[in-house]
Amino acid sequence: MEILIIIVFVVGYLAIALEHPLKINKTASALLTGVLCWTLYAVSQQEHIEHIGEELAHHLAEISAILFFLMGAMTIVELVDAYQGFRLITDRINTKNPKKLLWIICFVTFFLSSVLDNLTTAIVMVSLTRKLVPNKEMRMFFAGMIIIAANAGGAWSPIGDVTTTMLWIKGYITSANIMMTLILPSLVCMIVPLIYLQFTLKGELGHAGSHKEDTHAHGHGHKQVRGATAMLLLGIGGLISVPIFKTYTHLPPYLGMLLALGVIWVVSELINPDMDEAEKRPYTAAGALSRIDVPSVLFFLGILLAVGALQSMGTLNAFAGWLDVTLKDNRIIITLIGIVSAIVDNVPLVAASMGMYGPNPAYYPDHLIWEYLAYCAGTGGSILIIGSAAGVAVMGMEKIDFLWYVKRISLLAALGYFAGAIVYLIIQPYLAVHPPVVP
Repeated sequence: MEILIIIVFVVGYLAIALEHPLKINKTASALLTGVLCWTLYAVSQQEHIEHIGEELAHHLAEISAILFFLMGAMTIVELVDAYQGFRLITDRINTKNPKKLLWIICFVTFFLSSVLDNLTTAIVMVSLTRKLVPNKEMRMFFAGMIIIAANAGGAWSPIGDVTTTMLWIKGYITSANIMMTLILPSLVCMIVPLIYLQFTLKGELGHAGSHKEDTHAHGHGHKQVRGATAMLLLGIGGLISVPIFKTYTHLPPYLGMLLALGVIWVVSELINPDMDEAEKRPYTAAGALSRIDVPSVLFFLGILLAVGALQSMGTLNAFAGWLDVTLKDNRIIITLIGIVSAIVDNVPLVAASMGMYGPNPAYYPDHLIWEYLAYCAGTGGSILIIGSAAGVAVMGMEKIDFLWYVKRISLLAALGYFAGAIVYLIIQPYLAVHPPVVP
């Protein structure tokens, strides 16, 4: 039966990776895979069915902590966006030099995605470049670099990339340590491609003629609403406060995120008291909740359930042991996981790695394996445009061809990825956290 479950998992994984050619949404594949794995596991172990029920409940408790965290974060970001709060940042960029503009946009993307998430940041920044870079070919280069910068920016922050968030919520990394350890490798990952383009980028930004688009206001027209500054400050402040909340209270991060959402929800209700209900709805948290990406949340549920089944069966631990014997070096294994995350979604990859290597006293919190996994899985996805959520979103927005990205951007992304990895492996011994002393 174990072989059958592994086959179901692999087929489901392939269906997720081949979402576009199959034209089947990856959420449907993930949910089917997750439920089938547990069903087959339960059928094969009828005599231990109570034990399996307990294991499933245990996994669901861990998964729901991640899902509620993500839903809270998505709602806050949607609310700030409804008030066009991000325009306060993006409207201040107005240089006409393509190379200088590329540096500015990449740095804004890098730091914005460490607070929001890389997907939202990529969408906001690509919407901005449509106004600033009318020349389509030049704009595609900008979009490619936005993907690299957004993924690099998300990797070093506990709230920036869903894979780093998963490791943080599970307690495998701590917020202050991951930021200190990974900010330099992540910066190098973005700066190396930028330096290369500094010498090779040719062309003009183009002239804004009829091509005028605005930051993606979700169909509210372009009416400016009162409270943009307040919502931007509250939103970013709320997101940044979550790691601080966890450090001081030792409560799970999703509670901090729901606290931030509760505060912003109250403010959003009070901010435009003179509007009627229908007019006010897009600017409330209820309106924002109707716009969040629920399929993504269900995708995480499906994939984490499937990985949970393999973990409960002991398959992942056995696979980790086999990898250790074959490749003998965790650094090589994690570097390869990062490269594979360009082809396969990094969420199931990180979930599987967490199942393979944890919980294990040898891999204590802030161990090299967890920090390096956060870096590799976060930034390796930039090597192909389908390798990250940010890449897929930009591909859809700008109609970027898969092969165009491979020819023009993939090598730059790989250069950045390996440069950052080398920097991490050089500085890691100096910043290494020592294992906790067991009395």
